[in-house]
Amino acid sequence: MNRWFAILPLAFFALLAVLFFARVHHDPHYIPDALVGKALPSETLPPMAGGAPARLAVDAPPGTVINFFASWCVPCIQEQPALMALKAQGVKVIGVVSPWRYDPAATQAFLARGNPYSETLLDPDGKATLDFGVSGVPETFVVGKDGRIAAKYALPLDAQSAEDLSETVDKARRDRPR
Repeated sequence: MNRWFAILPLAFFALLAVLFFARVHHDPHYIPDALVGKALPSETLPPMAGGAPARLAVDAPPGTVINFFASWCVPCIQEQPALMALKAQGVKVIGVVSPWRYDPAATQAFLARGNPYSETLLDPDGKATLDFGVSGVPETFVVGKDGRIAAKYALPLDAQSAEDLSETVDKARRDRPR
């Protein structure tokens, strides 16, 4: 019996060491994209400019890009040129303003520097943010065929990721039902 009391702490520390080393080898850049391939969440969001609410499932046809952003987010500012390039290619980009620390004046100033969005929608209660599984901003989604999410980008877009995203958008447009 005394022998088990001596072995038990050693076994406990060995288990802790295994768990620690397993966690050390965890990829911190892995972002789960559980919604890819699933139906677009059916959200109805008010436009920042006012007017009739937009229904994402209806107003976001295949090939649409939905970008969650915030005015205070430095990576969101950094990805603006990539989003502007997509807009210049004719891609419909819908912006959803993050409910975290939302400031209307700061958001207007953010968009005045260059507005890549065909529509800018508000998520006042954060429901869309939760339903899309957004863990931080910026996060970008591509709407695919049949209103399903074709891709998720959880890092700021740069020239290369915007090119990859553009290819996904082109595929979604080709696959859209006529």
